[in-house]
Amino acid sequence: MYLNFLKPAFDFVVALLLLALLWPVLLAGILIAFFGNNGKVFFKQPRPGLHGKIFTIYKFRTMNEKRDAQGNLLPDAERLTPLGKFIRKTSLDELPQLFNVLKGDLSLVGPRPLLVEYLELYSPEEMKRHSVKPGITGWAQVNGRNRQTWEERFRLDLFYVNHISFGLDLKILFRTLRKIFRSHETSAEGHATMEKFRGSGKPAKTD
Repeated sequence: MYLNFLKPAFDFVVALLLLALLWPVLLAGILIAFFGNNGKVFFKQPRPGLHGKIFTIYKFRTMNEKRDAQGNLLPDAERLTPLGKFIRKTSLDELPQLFNVLKGDLSLVGPRPLLVEYLELYSPEEMKRHSVKPGITGWAQVNGRNRQTWEERFRLDLFYVNHISFGLDLKILFRTLRKIFRSHETSAEGHATMEKFRGSGKPAKTD
């Protein structure tokens, strides 16, 4: 009952309230992203959601589009702007995802939606993270964020999938509020963002 009815209702009501309360912060994020990225405010990208269904996720843009002589994008560390670092440090970049919650693509709490290209790399066990709706924050995010290995992240995601409840969601939301201004866990060691997932060696079937 919680997963199919109460959780979606809770997500919608809280997302609506947050947008109503945080509109000045949302406006500030728009202005910061606008001036920091030559007028380009939003980052849009396809991500896999519930049961692997693809949707478009929205975030404030934090990186420019600088490329090398061959036309390839430069590494994340070289494209992350100073204002982008501030946006990530304060988690302002995640605020537009409240609109994804209203649309039903995301939950407030759940495994973070990763790249579409990772779908074919998951083991059958790892693929279970898509058996629930992805979230803006999750059990992995309040237990290390991007400093985890992929194995640790997936273990935490699967813990959430297997123990999902209203009490656990509240616990994650309160922990998120405490951690939101902590910048020491927003990147992996030696990387501006999370290092790419290379696969577990046991690709999952996605067809």
